[in-house]
Amino acid sequence: MMKTVLAAGISAATALAGTGQAQSQQQPVRNIVLVHGAFADGTSWGKVIPILEARGFHVVAVQNPLTSLTDDVNATRRIIALQDGPVILVGHSWGGAVITEAGDDPKVVGLVYVAAWMPDVGESANQTSAPFPQTPVVKEIRVDAQHFASLSEDGVINDFAQGLPMAERRLVLAVQGQTYGPMFDEKLTHAAWRSKPSWHVISMNDRTLSPAMEEDQAKRAGGVAVKLPTCHVAMLQEPEKVADVITEAAKNALAKQKHE
Repeated sequence: MMKTVLAAGISAATALAGTGQAQSQQQPVRNIVLVHGAFADGTSWGKVIPILEARGFHVVAVQNPLTSLTDDVNATRRIIALQDGPVILVGHSWGGAVITEAGDDPKVVGLVYVAAWMPDVGESANQTSAPFPQTPVVKEIRVDAQHFASLSEDGVINDFAQGLPMAERRLVLAVQGQTYGPMFDEKLTHAAWRSKPSWHVISMNDRTLSPAMEEDQAKRAGGVAVKLPTCHVAMLQEPEKVADVITEAAKNALAKQKHE
């Protein structure tokens, strides 16, 4: 009798433990790490952060130095290391190259590309763009004697943030980060999208990166593509919709893990 009771108790405990594990696996990922792009800083995420926090997420925006791919990846890895569990890694524009390289971190369980580059191993951001038509913003890039690049006023107002109210465009202009030009030719050594699920915001009115490239990348990764009628800074023009994509990734990343 005692053996029967013990066996039943152990069986019930095992079943409950299994149920707990299943429920745990169904819980959304709590930590969101946001990586801004070139000609920008962490304020790029200023509208998305409060939306995600109101939904219960723990959100951190990386401040990229924009001095090299390695420097930006290291800055991102330091932030990932501080998180207390699985991470959804989100990259805008150049930040897409950064999360592709840094996303091999075992804490990262999903990637979100927002109007972003998504290079492959041995490929640079510039090489990723090469097969697609040149965008209008390219003519508005100014490079100084130290090879740091910035966008002209017209470039920010008309080709980078043209979907925003004028006061917000001018704010984007005021906070743009100086960007080391040669980093766009640095080749990646990891491609996290090959082993981890991805979501992609395609900015259909993008005049900085090619929307066709953004669509092609989503197909290449086998990711979930969401098209928005936005300019390059989709997260400032449609923060709620971008937050929705990040939320979907957080809810579904663990269930969509790829197996190499």
